[in-house]
Amino acid sequence: MSYPEFFAVVPRLTLHDPLAEFLGAADNGLIEYGYTDAVKLAGHSCPTVAGAYLMTLRALAKLYPDCLPERGGIRVELHAAQADGTAGVTAAVAGLFTGAAGEGGFKGLGGRFSRRNLLVFAAGIDAELRFTRLDTGARVAVAYHPEVVPAPPELQGLMPKLLAGATSAAEKTEFGRLWQMRVKRILIDHFDDPELVVCREIPE
Repeated sequence: MSYPEFFAVVPRLTLHDPLAEFLGAADNGLIEYGYTDAVKLAGHSCPTVAGAYLMTLRALAKLYPDCLPERGGIRVELHAAQADGTAGVTAAVAGLFTGAAGEGGFKGLGGRFSRRNLLVFAAGIDAELRFTRLDTGARVAVAYHPEVVPAPPELQGLMPKLLAGATSAAEKTEFGRLWQMRVKRILIDHFDDPELVVCREIPE
């Protein structure tokens, strides 16, 4: 399976997962993720998936400035309810990297490694997402502003035609190219844009 070339250029994330280390699933418990992993999970690449990826990377960099993030040691809360808009997609991507899961998550072994109830919707927070370290209690709030990178104007005319099945093969290809061009701008050109992803520490 092939993907747009820019997927491989997006900065990656390495975490330490104590459960993976305990069970011998990864050497020293180190797991590396990239944007392609988020795409495989979601089944598509779009501004929402890209935003969830960036928000998670930014939050973990802020929470763990001097060491690797601890997968399974992070609580993730969303302002939106699970059924709202794209909240489920955002949560799935954040959960993939942090290990945070809802009530159906892994219950742990001998009182350790639980991932259950670390992913919470409709949390009543004043940000899109809030990440909390379980060991220190440090918290960061994150918001994503995709309007900073507007869609190419040509997409507005192509989208309804594509949904109606009324496009030519060339138009279908062009739609995909333009769609991923915006995603590339979000992930590559605006990767460090402080207006695209706003991440702030929450005082204890």
